[in-house]
Amino acid sequence: MKIAGLDIGTTGCKCTVFDEKGRYLERAYRDYLVSRRAGSHEIDASAVLDAVYEVIREMALSFPDIGGIGITSFGETFVLTDEKGSVLAPSMLYTDPRGREEREWLVSELGERKIAHIAGLKAHEMYCVPKLMWMKKNHPEIWQKVRYVFQMEDFIIYNLSGERVIDHSLATRTLAFDVRTLQYCDEILKKAGLDRDLFSTPVPTGTIAGEVTASASERCGLKKGTKVVAVSQDQVAAAVGAGAFDPEVAVDGAGTVECLTPVYDGVPDIDEMIKGCFSVVPYVIPGHYVAYAFSYTGGALIQWCIDGFAKSEISEAKARGISVNRLIEERYEEKYGDTPSGLLVLPHIAGAATPHMDTGSKGVVAGLTADMGVTELYRGCMEGVAYEMYLNMEYLLSTGVRFRRLNATGGGARSAVWIQMKADVLDLPITTLKTADAGTVGSAMLVGCALGIFSDLDDAASHMVEKERTFEPRPAMHERYMEIYGRYRRLYDAVRPLV
Repeated sequence: MKIAGLDIGTTGCKCTVFDEKGRYLERAYRDYLVSRRAGSHEIDASAVLDAVYEVIREMALSFPDIGGIGITSFGETFVLTDEKGSVLAPSMLYTDPRGREEREWLVSELGERKIAHIAGLKAHEMYCVPKLMWMKKNHPEIWQKVRYVFQMEDFIIYNLSGERVIDHSLATRTLAFDVRTLQYCDEILKKAGLDRDLFSTPVPTGTIAGEVTASASERCGLKKGTKVVAVSQDQVAAAVGAGAFDPEVAVDGAGTVECLTPVYDGVPDIDEMIKGCFSVVPYVIPGHYVAYAFSYTGGALIQWCIDGFAKSEISEAKARGISVNRLIEERYEEKYGDTPSGLLVLPHIAGAATPHMDTGSKGVVAGLTADMGVTELYRGCMEGVAYEMYLNMEYLLSTGVRFRRLNATGGGARSAVWIQMKADVLDLPITTLKTADAGTVGSAMLVGCALGIFSDLDDAASHMVEKERTFEPRPAMHERYMEIYGRYRRLYDAVRPLV
């Protein structure tokens, strides 16, 4: 019997298949378009569903004995449907600025501290509730048809199994989920004018939500009766897939979004968490929680740099049979060694995430000179992401974190240059894993546990989490980076009034 993990990202989805011993077999990937315009950032949930069916079908044709599939996805973005599950409107992404006035009103009615102590979140328009309030007020003709409010995880679960089930970690992204009782908060929902019945039933991470229906089987190729598992938000799945099960180790998720995920063995100090706008998210281990310290643009900033400024480098890298990232990193090393770029890059090209949570912030490149090009800009972008993570780590220290090392996941973990830089900046050892795609690994681990293939997560990790290389921090480089970080820390406050 095979097990599969489906990871639904902002720009694409992938389905990865493993055998009963947790060994990687194959994966399929499809991307889809995201619309980013002034005042709106949207995605077509129907297009996401079509892509999901395609990747599952590709894997199901190769592996007809898939016994279970776990669903993990990005968070906050909701899908409005009618009673038949038909999509009624484009889905607003977490970076979409709409809902700000509604969030401000909700805070004025309930109080920021009260909301945070219930939901484990500092109120922000990125979450579902303010955006749902905006939709209800601004598009009543659509709202009157709404019967279900999904996020991507439970939208896909519903289409595969007919069950409306969402795991605890994604339920928190509504801003109306009580992180202690693990149920929706009627007080917040009532004040927001939202009916609890709109939302899917919350269940613990890793719960079997249902089975693939006959109609879904025809579309996706999985056998009818295949188990569908509600996994989690992608960062929680990555933490599981990185083997982070205690507070001693945190996860550096180096994907499109850069995310530092520490583990707590109880509810952390909410008042301290609010200062950094950090989330309190129920974890797969009962009584444990994780937090998200993140930048909207980690790998996305690097890709922006490549797409906009590395035209000739892309062609040369292709001719040499290497990645353009490696080409640019080699060129920088040949020219400068480990010397920092001299640039200060504020990585806010899609707004600022923690600790600022400022969707109006803009990206900044400071320190450009005439002799600089894409090589220097690329290095500066990597440094900017690393500095932003150090800023987050400073805020995290007062919340009771105890991590002493990081496990790195995501596409950015393939860059030894970037991982060493992060180790030097953060002054922490960072271990890369043989499978950088920890989200699908974590998803498959939880499927294996749900199906009884693995006895528990430790057993699953012994089969599926393999360490590759540890990058130790270099004290001299940390000192050099900290000299520059002192200036970087002032950059946001200096430029924000100007943009």
